[in-house]
Amino acid sequence: MNDNQKIAELLYPQITTTTEEIFARYPKRNLKDGQVVTRFAPSPTGLMHIGNFFQAFISYNLAKNTDGIIFLRIEDTDQKRKIENAQKILYDILDRFGIKFDEYQTLDGKDIGAYGPYVQSQRQEIYKIFAKKLVAEGKVFPCFCKKTEGKEDVLELRKTKFDEDDEKEYDPCRNLSFEEVKRHIDNGESFAIRLKTKNTGKERIKFYDLIKGEIEAKANAKDFVLLKSDGIPPYAFAHAIDDTLMGTTIAVRGEEYISSTPAHLELFEALGFKPIKYCHNPLICKIDEETGNRRKISKRHDPEANMMYYFEMGYPVSSVLEYLLNMLNSSFENWRKNNPDLPWQDFKFGINDITAVAPLFDNLKFNDISKNVISRMSGEELLENWLNWAKEYDKPLAEILNKDKVKFIKLCQMDRDGAVKPRKDIYNYYMMKEYFSYAFVSPTIYEIDECDKNNANEFLQEYLKNFKIPESNEQWFNDVKALAEKLGYATDNKLYKKSPESFKGNTAKVCEFIRVAITGRKNSPTLFAIMEILGEEETKKRLSHKF
Repeated sequence: MNDNQKIAELLYPQITTTTEEIFARYPKRNLKDGQVVTRFAPSPTGLMHIGNFFQAFISYNLAKNTDGIIFLRIEDTDQKRKIENAQKILYDILDRFGIKFDEYQTLDGKDIGAYGPYVQSQRQEIYKIFAKKLVAEGKVFPCFCKKTEGKEDVLELRKTKFDEDDEKEYDPCRNLSFEEVKRHIDNGESFAIRLKTKNTGKERIKFYDLIKGEIEAKANAKDFVLLKSDGIPPYAFAHAIDDTLMGTTIAVRGEEYISSTPAHLELFEALGFKPIKYCHNPLICKIDEETGNRRKISKRHDPEANMMYYFEMGYPVSSVLEYLLNMLNSSFENWRKNNPDLPWQDFKFGINDITAVAPLFDNLKFNDISKNVISRMSGEELLENWLNWAKEYDKPLAEILNKDKVKFIKLCQMDRDGAVKPRKDIYNYYMMKEYFSYAFVSPTIYEIDECDKNNANEFLQEYLKNFKIPESNEQWFNDVKALAEKLGYATDNKLYKKSPESFKGNTAKVCEFIRVAITGRKNSPTLFAIMEILGEEETKKRLSHKF
């Protein structure tokens, strides 16, 4: 037994399982040609960021579009950042967005699938088995250096690790003898496990990214940590082992990991593993209002960076997913125009269709997409969705909607059911209470120009004299048109001094007077339908308003 093997036994006397036995527990997946295995591997450290969900969405579609497999792995090794109930919130968000996994661990700890545990904190023995093997092979070493506490400690430590103008970062413990290691262990000192890099800081490597193509970068030259002193692995070591054992064929992750890829590839080589295929998706950005520059979308500055925002504001799930597809692949927009009634799931894309350019989150475009999604809903479907949202986020509103469902179904059906061109004014359920505010109470604010007030009062006074709700929209319009003509609005220059040929425009103007009196706004769904919903008594009351 050489010194490295003796050090391995000294560090991990309790580890008797071999890596060969571990591989026997995780047989190679039996995949058909073209099938991919992807994973989503979030940390339960808080609410889900849109960038993390973007990765889940890409992984999900890559798997489903190839009849492949997607599994969920919880990377909970950072116990200090772990938040209570974060995993439950995570599962709830994924479920509400329809992201279903083939393999995962349930909240009560049951593994669904043959490649678990699917929670990293339950896989610690596996990491130690591979660490022991690497120690025995002399590819890694124990480090007994005290943990750095802050920036000053890090800078001081680096002075001892770097030579001037050198790119390498070697740890002072990398060449400890067996006797020195034993002395530290006998003293009860804790240790981390570090990779013994083979590089000097001058080498360069090339690697292939599935989105960005071939990338050239500096090779890793740091003795980075594989297991911390508490036995917990950082991301690099854990993902290399887990993705290999679990048969991941494509790992989708943010492009911020590109700079770490040389270190990860050196680790794969040290482990004797075939490198995984990485898909570094672009980061979602926004234009900073102060600087005008691009920046990464941030929970601190952008409410839409938090996936809970879309539930709280009442955006349909399809609106969010369709906008992500739009950012993911620019051809989705044309596909949607040509296929307005198909579900978004019918849009298929592959790894080569993912944009390499960081997409910009544009709120106006997102709201336009959501308007289109909602416009395709029937009135009953829209009310049901609005009511379900209100039950969770506005209970008093939910009681009102429940109490008078017939009225609000009619409200939601206006200019929608059977309409050739449905209205596209609504983009989330939060706004609907304000949008339909006239259905709850009489308006208190009126959108009317100062110069129109006298004409409006004159017209409405005459309109009220013989008012009753007509039998049809056509009859209503003809009655308004006749009254406008009788009062001379088309001929006596009372409105904008227009000629008789512009009568249609003047009819629109007097319709505006009626609309503002009833709803408070210049723009609303069909007036005839609104009057029917409000009833004759309430409509007369509103028409009697003096501007």
